[in-house]
Amino acid sequence: MSVKRNRRKQTQSLQERLAAFAESARERARSLPPGREREMLLQRAKQNEITSNLTDWLSAPVFPRRGAS
Repeated sequence: MSVKRNRRKQTQSLQERLAAFAESARERARSLPPGREREMLLQRAKQNEITSNLTDWLSAPVFPRRGAS
């Protein structure tokens, strides 16, 4: 018996989902006192922003190198 994969059509782009998660994590962190949970939320928000930036960079059009024929 094979297991059926749970496939879902994404309605938002990856960048939008990462930005939304980062914003919600920062919002939750603001309501927490200083401590481990707050630091983890802020770290995950920062990681999501970096991932979004890298995804933008990797999907940017490639320009030909100078001197390349």
